[in-house]
Parts: sequence; structure tokens; C-alpha cells
Amino acid sequence: MYQRKAYAVITGGSNGFGWEFAQLCAKDGYGLVLVARNTQELERAAAELRDRYSVDVVTLSKDLFEADAAFSVYEEVKSRELPVEILINNAGQGDYGSFADTNLQRDLDLVQLNVSSVLVLTKLFLKDMLAQGHGRILQVSSLLGQIPTPLMAVYGASKAFVLKFSEALAQELEGSGVTVTVLQPGASDTDFFHKAGAEATKEYQEATLSDPADVARDGYSALMSGDSRIISGAKNKMMAVLTNLMPDSANAANMKKQMQPTDARNRPVHGDRESDGSGNA
Repeated sequence: MYQRKAYAVITGGSNGFGWEFAQLCAKDGYGLVLVARNTQELERAAAELRDRYSVDVVTLSKDLFEADAAFSVYEEVKSRELPVEILINNAGQGDYGSFADTNLQRDLDLVQLNVSSVLVLTKLFLKDMLAQGHGRILQVSSLLGQIPTPLMAVYGASKAFVLKFSEALAQELEGSGVTVTVLQPGASDTDFFHKAGAEATKEYQEATLSDPADVARDGYSALMSGDSRIISGAKNKMMAVLTNLMPDSANAANMKKQMQPTDARNRPVHGDRESDGSGNA
């Protein structure tokens, strides 16, 4: 039997940043609630975490593209009477292409996953955290959340929501015992570009990609310190400073160049685009 203690709820918890967050939480003795679509991947991750860290791991196979899924996650956690101390809203995806040409349903799905599910889970778990007088929430945004992102317009806009939403909550919650931290990774070596159909871009093939483990450590450290915002990596911090000095029109033009296709093939593809899981850039 596992010792009962506080739990961390992690969306997109079976791979990428989510897998790294899960290990960090488990190492500190938190029980885990991992949320993702792929049951097989969830059970594989759960078995490894139980074996390695001797913590309780609850798996919830939920598709956060669906409007009722975030509510269902919360209801199942409550029905199990799990004491939640940490919520990590990690799951997120993008889609590559001109907005006029991308699929409208896919656009709406991205808003559901990247915005609506984050809002719902934050609202519901936050109320419980406030009632208990303590808790920590980590929201995974993106460096792209602070600049216009041509050819991934919906993704960039959705991450801008997460960024500004989280910064506002951090101020609202000062002195409450509950903290909200927003993490801004840059381009990282997850399956994000694969799921977005953006593996042929300069940004993926030619840029230096961050290690997901390093990004997760930065985010987790900031979460546990109660920081309101963290940009992961020295290079990305510098990029954030530079983009703040430039007009949005210039940032958009630079980003559009980075999102153009390239003949370089420095990195392999990750397999079937329709595989499960979530990633962020």
C-alpha cells in the first residue's frame, strides 16, 4: 500500500514535459493523477513511476479535446477523495499552416484543449485549493505566447491567453496561500512539431531545441518557489527581451521566416501524426 499524501494532477502526463513533471513530483513524494488520451501509454508511464518512486499513480484516460472531459477529470478526482496540492496544465497542441487553409474543426479543437480545458481545470481545482488554504498551479504557455505567430496563429493566440490569464490570477491570489506559475518554454525536443505537422520548418529542423527535462525542472522549481512566471533557458530569456524591444509587426515577420519549410533534415520525424499525447513549444 502507498502512503496517502497530497497529489499532483498533470495533463498530458504520459510523455514530453508531462512525463518529466510527473517524475519530479513523484521524486518529491506526491501521488500522481495522470491525464492523457492513450490508455496504453498512460499505464506504461504509471507502471514505471510506481516502480521507480513507490508512489500512488491514478490514470485518467480523457480526451481534453472534448468539451466535457475537463469536468470529468475533476469529478473523478473528487469522487476518489484525492487531496490535490498541485495542478499542472501541460497538455497542448498546435497546427501548422495558413489560417485560411487550416481545418476549422481542428482550430476549434485547439481552443478547447489549449484554452477551455485550462480554464475549467483551473477554476475547479482553484476553488478547492482556496478552501483548503494552500495549493500550487503551473500553467504551460510558450515563448510564442508573447508574439504573433504566423502559420500557427491559433496556437500562438491560445498560449497568449494562458500567459495573460495566469499572470492575472497570480495577482488575484496574492496572500491566499495558492500560487499560479506560468512557464514559457521555447522550441523543445518533444513531439509538438510532429503533432502540428511542422516538422519541415526551419524552427524544427535548424533551431536548437531545449531538452524537455531541463524545461520541466525550470518550471517545477519556479512552481515550488511560488514564482509567477518563468522563461526556460538562457537563450529563450534573451529572445524574450529582444521581442519586447521590437514591434509586433517585426516579431511576426521574423516568426513567419522561422516557420517556412526548409530542405534541411537534421531531425527525424516522430512517427504517425495521429498518435496520442500532448506537447508544447
